[in-house]
Amino acid sequence: MEGPIVETLKKNAIDAISKLPDTASIDDIMYRLYVIDKIRKGKEAVGHGETVSLSDLKKEAAKW
Repeated sequence: MEGPIVETLKKNAIDAISKLPDTASIDDIMYRLYVIDKIRKGKEAVGHGETVSLSDLKKEAAKW
C-alpha cells in the first residue's frame, strides 16, 4: 500500500482512536482497528465480486 490509501487508512485509524474514551485500553484500541479493517476488507471483497451465496453459506454452516 502506498500514497492516498495509506493516508486514508492512517486518518481512519486516528479518527477511530480519537472517538474512544480516554480510559480505553490498548486492547480496546486494537479491537476497534481490527473491526474497522475487517469491514474495509469485506467491502473490498464485495466490490470485487468475492462473495458467497446464501445457499452456500447455509451449507457451510450446517457442517459446523
